[in-house]
Amino acid sequence: MLHEGLFYEKQNDRVKCMLCPHNCIIGDKKQGRCFVRTNENGVLQATNYGEITSMAVDPVEKKPLYHFKPGRNILSVGSFGCNFSCSFCQNYAIAQYRPKSEYVSPEKLIEACLDIKDNIGIAFTYNEPSIWYEYVYETSKKLKENHPEFNVVLVTNGYIEVEPLQKLLSYVDAMNIDLKAFNPKYYKKVCGGDVESVLKIISESVKKTHVEVTTLLVNGLNDSALEVESIASYLGNLNRDIPLHLSRYFPTYKMDRPATDIDVMVESRKIAKKYLNYVYLGNVQGVDGSTYCPKCGEPLVERTGYFTDVRMDSNKCPKCGFPINIVF
Repeated sequence: MLHEGLFYEKQNDRVKCMLCPHNCIIGDKKQGRCFVRTNENGVLQATNYGEITSMAVDPVEKKPLYHFKPGRNILSVGSFGCNFSCSFCQNYAIAQYRPKSEYVSPEKLIEACLDIKDNIGIAFTYNEPSIWYEYVYETSKKLKENHPEFNVVLVTNGYIEVEPLQKLLSYVDAMNIDLKAFNPKYYKKVCGGDVESVLKIISESVKKTHVEVTTLLVNGLNDSALEVESIASYLGNLNRDIPLHLSRYFPTYKMDRPATDIDVMVESRKIAKKYLNYVYLGNVQGVDGSTYCPKCGEPLVERTGYFTDVRMDSNKCPKCGFPINIVF
């Protein structure tokens, strides 16, 4: 469904999209780099408004969010398109192509959210939610204004301009932001973006909402000790309590490098924990994913797969009283 986009300006017969740092200048009947924002006779149109390709009820830990409503389920939805072009994209079928979709109005999606038993809200995920901006914004605004007890979650690459981010953050309860690397060359070559823009969004977001960060460690590209230390040090300077998820890469889409070595993953976690209180490994079997008190080591949330045993009911360790960054 076509829907006029926000954050653009006209330049004669062209339009300049100002939603993300690409700032695409789009000719008539052409598309931006995200494949979903087009110029139709001098009007920027979002072609993915309300178009849903994927919908499921997921454990919130699957986003991954380990410190936000642990053990709860959330309605998760995605559309198509992305403003990155990662060669290791795990959701390339919807991010880099135009799959079959079904139109669902904001009202209908909210109705579905309310009807699901024990559901905590809506997570915009699977593909990049920032380029689904108009639909995400309108749905989130209506949900939070009419049903403030429900939550809005974004799983995002963080490649969005600050102004649209600030407009949306008023209605967002939690984010998982992908920090692909700390190396500018990696971001440009492998992902088609720039790291400084993402770092700016992380620093802005942590001021307003709950943020967790995920980094996919790719064998031989961004899994060096220096790279991991740079990421963890940056996040630690913002707040030591930001949870960091280090995810193990497996060959997919256009990248055929061997899977990242498990020993590298384990060592990366040790390095990151010098700067951060909560570091987790993803896509690694047999590794403890539980949350412990950084001060006394008391188990606070035990995890086996997606089974979660929550052993606290406030933001303090029940044993020593140390403040814990968990949203219940």
